[in-house]
Amino acid sequence: MPLYKTIQVSPLIKVYIWKIEETEAELSKAVELTEHCQNRMDGMKSELHRKGFLSIRHLMAEAGYEDKDLYYDKVGKPHLYDGNHISITHSHHFTGIIVSKGKEVGIDIEMQRDLITRIAHKFTPTEAYSHIKDRKDLVRKYTVIWGCKESLYKIFATIGLSFLNHIYIHDFEFSDEMLEGEITYKGKTSFYILKFLEFEGFTCVYATSK
Repeated sequence: MPLYKTIQVSPLIKVYIWKIEETEAELSKAVELTEHCQNRMDGMKSELHRKGFLSIRHLMAEAGYEDKDLYYDKVGKPHLYDGNHISITHSHHFTGIIVSKGKEVGIDIEMQRDLITRIAHKFTPTEAYSHIKDRKDLVRKYTVIWGCKESLYKIFATIGLSFLNHIYIHDFEFSDEMLEGEITYKGKTSFYILKFLEFEGFTCVYATSK
Protein backbone atom coordinates (compact mmCIF):
# COMPACT_ATOMS: atom_id res chain seq x y z
CA MET A 1 0.00 0.00 0.00
CA PRO A 2 1.87 3.08 -1.17
CA LEU A 3 0.66 5.65 1.29
CA TYR A 4 3.19 8.22 0.13
CA LYS A 5 3.02 10.81 2.89
CA THR A 6 0.97 11.97 5.86
CA ILE A 7 1.16 15.45 7.34
CA GLN A 8 -0.21 16.34 10.75
CA VAL A 9 -1.13 19.94 10.00
CA SER A 10 -2.54 20.48 13.47
CA PRO A 11 -4.07 18.27 16.18
CA LEU A 12 -7.37 18.43 14.26
CA ILE A 13 -6.19 18.46 10.63
CA LYS A 14 -4.31 15.78 8.68
CA VAL A 15 -3.20 15.38 5.05
CA TYR A 16 -2.87 11.97 3.36
CA ILE A 17 -1.12 11.51 -0.02
CA TRP A 18 -1.13 8.34 -2.13
CA LYS A 19 1.17 7.35 -5.00
CA ILE A 20 -0.70 5.08 -7.40
CA GLU A 21 1.46 2.06 -8.22
CA GLU A 22 -1.13 -0.74 -8.07
CA THR A 23 -3.33 -2.26 -10.72
CA GLU A 24 -7.02 -1.38 -10.74
CA ALA A 25 -7.82 -4.89 -9.49
CA GLU A 26 -5.45 -4.50 -6.55
CA LEU A 27 -6.96 -1.14 -5.63
CA SER A 28 -10.47 -2.61 -5.83
CA LYS A 29 -9.73 -5.06 -3.05
CA ALA A 30 -11.23 -4.13 0.32
CA VAL A 31 -13.05 -1.15 -1.20
CA GLU A 32 -16.84 -1.15 -1.01
CA LEU A 33 -18.45 1.61 -3.06
CA THR A 34 -21.94 2.98 -2.70
CA GLU A 35 -24.20 2.47 -5.72
CA HIS A 36 -23.81 6.16 -6.62
CA CYS A 37 -20.01 6.03 -6.51
CA GLN A 38 -19.88 2.70 -8.34
CA ASN A 39 -21.94 4.26 -11.13
CA ARG A 40 -19.57 7.25 -11.15
CA MET A 41 -16.54 5.02 -11.46
CA ASP A 42 -18.17 2.84 -14.12
CA GLY A 43 -18.63 5.98 -16.20
CA MET A 44 -14.91 6.83 -16.14
CA LYS A 45 -13.24 5.93 -19.44
CA SER A 46 -9.72 6.52 -18.12
CA GLU A 47 -8.13 3.72 -16.12
CA LEU A 48 -5.97 6.29 -14.32
CA HIS A 49 -9.10 8.15 -13.21
CA ARG A 50 -10.64 4.93 -11.92
CA LYS A 51 -7.43 4.07 -10.07
CA GLY A 52 -7.37 7.57 -8.61
CA PHE A 53 -10.97 7.22 -7.50
CA LEU A 54 -10.19 3.92 -5.76
CA SER A 55 -6.94 5.16 -4.17
CA ILE A 56 -8.86 8.03 -2.59
CA ARG A 57 -11.06 5.43 -0.87
CA HIS A 58 -7.89 3.87 0.53
CA LEU A 59 -6.83 7.29 1.82
CA MET A 60 -10.25 7.66 3.42
CA ALA A 61 -9.72 4.29 5.13
CA GLU A 62 -6.42 5.62 6.51
CA ALA A 63 -8.46 8.48 8.01
CA GLY A 64 -11.03 6.07 9.43
CA TYR A 65 -13.74 6.47 6.79
CA GLU A 66 -15.55 4.37 4.19
CA ASP A 67 -17.08 5.43 0.91
CA LYS A 68 -20.54 5.47 2.50
CA ASP A 69 -19.36 8.18 4.91
CA LEU A 70 -18.92 10.62 2.01
CA TYR A 71 -21.45 12.65 0.05
CA TYR A 72 -21.36 15.56 -2.42
CA ASP A 73 -23.51 18.69 -2.38
CA LYS A 74 -25.18 20.29 -5.40
CA VAL A 75 -22.01 22.15 -6.45
CA GLY A 76 -19.88 19.01 -6.16
CA LYS A 77 -18.17 19.75 -2.84
CA PRO A 78 -17.45 16.61 -0.78
CA HIS A 79 -18.69 16.33 2.80
CA LEU A 80 -18.53 13.77 5.60
CA TYR A 81 -21.71 12.70 7.33
CA ASP A 82 -20.12 13.04 10.77
CA GLY A 83 -19.69 16.79 10.26
CA ASN A 84 -15.92 16.78 9.78
CA HIS A 85 -14.51 18.50 6.69
CA ILE A 86 -12.80 16.81 3.76
CA SER A 87 -11.21 17.91 0.51
CA ILE A 88 -10.00 15.63 -2.29
CA THR A 89 -7.48 15.93 -5.14
CA HIS A 90 -6.13 13.76 -7.97
CA SER A 91 -3.32 14.50 -10.42
CA HIS A 92 -1.87 11.73 -12.60
CA HIS A 93 -0.44 9.08 -10.24
CA PHE A 94 -0.88 11.07 -7.02
CA THR A 95 -4.04 11.54 -4.98
CA GLY A 96 -4.60 13.32 -1.70
CA ILE A 97 -7.17 14.17 0.92
CA ILE A 98 -7.22 16.54 3.85
CA VAL A 99 -9.52 15.88 6.80
CA SER A 100 -10.37 18.42 9.48
CA LYS A 101 -12.36 18.15 12.69
CA GLY A 102 -12.65 21.94 12.91
CA LYS A 103 -11.90 24.46 10.20
CA GLU A 104 -12.88 24.10 6.57
CA VAL A 105 -10.03 22.84 4.38
CA GLY A 106 -9.00 22.50 0.75
CA ILE A 107 -6.24 20.56 -1.03
CA ASP A 108 -4.80 20.42 -4.54
CA ILE A 109 -2.02 18.45 -6.23
CA GLU A 110 -0.68 19.60 -9.60
CA MET A 111 2.04 18.37 -11.93
CA GLN A 112 4.62 21.08 -12.64
CA ARG A 113 4.31 21.68 -16.40
CA ASP A 114 5.61 24.38 -18.71
CA LEU A 115 2.08 24.81 -20.10
CA ILE A 116 1.14 26.79 -17.01
CA THR A 117 3.28 29.74 -18.13
CA ARG A 118 1.02 30.12 -21.19
CA ILE A 119 -2.25 30.13 -19.26
CA ALA A 120 -1.13 31.95 -16.09
CA HIS A 121 -2.73 35.22 -17.23
CA LYS A 122 -6.11 33.56 -16.87
CA PHE A 123 -5.72 33.08 -13.11
CA THR A 124 -3.15 35.62 -11.82
CA PRO A 125 -1.68 39.03 -12.78
CA THR A 126 1.50 37.82 -14.52
CA GLU A 127 3.22 41.20 -14.42
CA ALA A 128 3.82 40.64 -10.72
CA TYR A 129 6.20 37.79 -11.61
CA SER A 130 8.02 39.29 -14.62
CA HIS A 131 11.19 39.54 -12.52
CA ILE A 132 11.49 35.74 -12.37
CA LYS A 133 13.88 34.88 -15.21
CA ASP A 134 14.46 31.21 -14.49
CA ARG A 135 11.82 29.23 -16.40
CA LYS A 136 11.74 26.37 -13.91
CA ASP A 137 11.22 28.75 -10.99
CA LEU A 138 8.43 30.48 -12.91
CA VAL A 139 6.69 27.15 -13.50
CA ARG A 140 7.06 26.31 -9.82
CA LYS A 141 5.71 29.73 -8.79
CA TYR A 142 2.66 29.58 -11.04
CA THR A 143 1.95 26.00 -9.99
CA VAL A 144 1.93 27.00 -6.31
CA ILE A 145 -0.37 29.95 -7.09
CA TRP A 146 -2.75 27.76 -9.07
CA GLY A 147 -2.76 25.16 -6.29
CA CYS A 148 -3.48 27.86 -3.73
CA LYS A 149 -6.40 29.22 -5.71
CA GLU A 150 -7.75 25.75 -6.45
CA SER A 151 -7.59 24.87 -2.74
CA LEU A 152 -9.43 28.06 -1.79
CA TYR A 153 -12.02 27.50 -4.51
CA LYS A 154 -12.69 24.05 -3.03
CA ILE A 155 -13.33 25.63 0.36
CA PHE A 156 -15.52 28.46 -0.95
CA ALA A 157 -17.30 26.26 -3.52
CA THR A 158 -19.39 29.01 -5.10
CA ILE A 159 -20.44 29.10 -8.74
CA GLY A 160 -19.22 32.33 -10.33
CA LEU A 161 -16.11 32.66 -8.18
CA SER A 162 -13.22 33.83 -10.39
CA PHE A 163 -9.62 32.71 -9.80
CA LEU A 164 -8.38 35.93 -11.39
CA ASN A 165 -10.82 38.47 -9.96
CA HIS A 166 -11.88 37.11 -6.57
CA ILE A 167 -8.97 35.06 -5.17
CA TYR A 168 -5.73 36.78 -4.15
CA ILE A 169 -2.53 35.06 -2.99
CA HIS A 170 0.05 37.20 -1.20
CA ASP A 171 3.49 37.01 -2.79
CA PHE A 172 5.84 34.48 -1.23
CA GLU A 173 9.28 32.91 -1.34
CA PHE A 174 9.78 29.20 -1.91
CA SER A 175 11.32 29.03 1.56
CA ASP A 176 8.19 30.41 3.26
CA GLU A 177 6.54 27.96 5.64
CA MET A 178 3.16 29.65 5.43
CA LEU A 179 1.29 31.55 2.71
CA GLU A 180 -1.73 33.82 2.98
CA GLY A 181 -4.70 34.15 0.69
CA GLU A 182 -7.96 36.06 0.48
CA ILE A 183 -11.29 35.67 -1.25
CA THR A 184 -13.28 38.83 -1.87
CA TYR A 185 -16.73 38.08 -3.23
CA LYS A 186 -19.88 40.21 -3.24
CA GLY A 187 -18.38 42.74 -0.82
CA LYS A 188 -17.14 40.25 1.76
CA THR A 189 -13.53 39.18 2.32
CA SER A 190 -12.43 35.92 3.96
CA PHE A 191 -8.85 35.04 4.90
CA TYR A 192 -6.92 31.78 4.64
CA ILE A 193 -3.63 30.14 5.57
CA LEU A 194 -1.91 27.90 3.00
CA LYS A 195 1.12 25.62 2.90
CA PHE A 196 2.77 23.79 0.03
CA LEU A 197 5.25 21.01 -0.61
CA GLU A 198 6.96 19.78 -3.77
CA PHE A 199 7.83 16.18 -4.65
CA GLU A 200 8.71 14.23 -7.82
CA GLY A 201 7.77 17.13 -10.10
CA PHE A 202 4.43 17.76 -8.36
CA THR A 203 3.17 20.51 -6.07
CA CYS A 204 0.68 19.95 -3.25
CA VAL A 205 -1.06 22.89 -1.61
CA TYR A 206 -3.45 22.71 1.32
CA ALA A 207 -5.48 25.52 2.88
CA THR A 208 -7.45 26.25 6.01
CA SER A 209 -9.69 29.15 6.92
CA LYS A 210 -7.90 31.69 9.12
